[in-house]
Amino acid sequence: MRNKDATAKVRQALHAAALPLAHSSTPTQAKCLGMSMHIPSPLPEPMPLDRAQGDITGLIIPAHGAALQEDGAEFLTRAFHAFGSLPADNAVTAFALQPCPGGSTGAKFFLNVTYAKPDPALHNALFAKFSRDFTDPRRDHPGRYEMAAEVPFMALARAADFPIRTAAPYFADYHMASGTGLVITERVGFGEGAIEPHRAKCLDFATMADPLLYYRATVTALAQLCGAHKAGCIDDSAFPFDPIAGSADPIRYDAAQLAAELAYVRAFVERCPQHFAPELREPAFLAAFCAQAEAIRANEVKIRVWLIHDPDLRALCHWNAHIDNAFFWREGTGFGREGAGLQCGFIDWGRVGQITLGSALWGALSAAHHDIWDEHLDELLALFVAEYAAAGGPSVSVAALEEHLIVHIATMGVARVLAFPEIIAFRCPTVAELTGPHDPAILGIESARNCLHVFTVFLKLWHTRGLGRRSAQVLARQ
Repeated sequence: MRNKDATAKVRQALHAAALPLAHSSTPTQAKCLGMSMHIPSPLPEPMPLDRAQGDITGLIIPAHGAALQEDGAEFLTRAFHAFGSLPADNAVTAFALQPCPGGSTGAKFFLNVTYAKPDPALHNALFAKFSRDFTDPRRDHPGRYEMAAEVPFMALARAADFPIRTAAPYFADYHMASGTGLVITERVGFGEGAIEPHRAKCLDFATMADPLLYYRATVTALAQLCGAHKAGCIDDSAFPFDPIAGSADPIRYDAAQLAAELAYVRAFVERCPQHFAPELREPAFLAAFCAQAEAIRANEVKIRVWLIHDPDLRALCHWNAHIDNAFFWREGTGFGREGAGLQCGFIDWGRVGQITLGSALWGALSAAHHDIWDEHLDELLALFVAEYAAAGGPSVSVAALEEHLIVHIATMGVARVLAFPEIIAFRCPTVAELTGPHDPAILGIESARNCLHVFTVFLKLWHTRGLGRRSAQVLARQ
């Protein structure tokens, strides 16, 4: 890995570049309901515990499902009252808890609640998410801090005029010192009533007749949220812009490590040709790809400073708005806000914050059907630009947004996606023997399927959109 001095220089350069543009609040002002959003650095080692005192409500909150079960309906009543989601003259009288599998961090549960006074405005089917997972250290550390931003966001999302649909928040609190938190929301009834079934990512070819409709809906919702924030309709005092977390991940390879990773990538493509189009296997393309990736690492600071230089190209947004974190309904169903065509809301707001628009769009589209990238990208970017301005955001050009997205993908890809072939081979050791990316053996292994799809999107964009060449052009203008 890079030495600490080199990493520190990257951080210093980015913070210096962002200072004139960042939110002007002090650490004391950057609080939501009394909670400072400054995550400890370095992160403390995780400690086992049953409960912690929430920084927002002051309640003693359970850290896992067994503690919630033990604390009983009385805790939920106090919690919902403190958060303002339950009228003072009502109470939770009983609940049932059922584990919910999946997700990358924290233990999750389905929660069925009974109220003393039935109320059509209250949901009985709820969803509880803990920041901690004491059964899996890899999910607990450092993943428990992803909820730090989600908790104050839940307070914002309760507003009746919030610009997009989310799962209705019922409670959210967090103990920053230990990374212990609990979020309870409405449980989205996928496949029930007006809500369409849940869709796993990287399976668009099997789950959607027309993927474009769904990505138009997600891009529209993201643009509406970003535009409302830029128009001043959303309080961002708990979300000051962080030039490290709000843009492409840092590149943690030194020169020798990157060379070794690129050699593995090249060998993987050559060893598994059935998974990649002929143009992605061409020796000349792979050689240019490797050389350009090394140039991006060598010029990381300049590129990352460019990515954050324009305040019009960043806003408060969902960081991971893939299809599996979205829910959809049709117009005329009486659910949520009405509008033309397919409508979209989002769940799972971990790591929400002010991020660059390149981050937001890559986070929403990187797992999309290949046709979205091959045939519809410019259309979707034009849609984002129009909806962003219509919601009160600044006027940006499609060309500027496209360039920002392309350079973000190049940088983020070198930082993170280059490691995907190793993950694929680890999760699916027989990958070289399979028939191709739609082989049932790899489709059934979520992590391998997702990594192969996103890695392929990344390589294709490097070839078709010239990620390395475009990054060099940006550098030449500096």
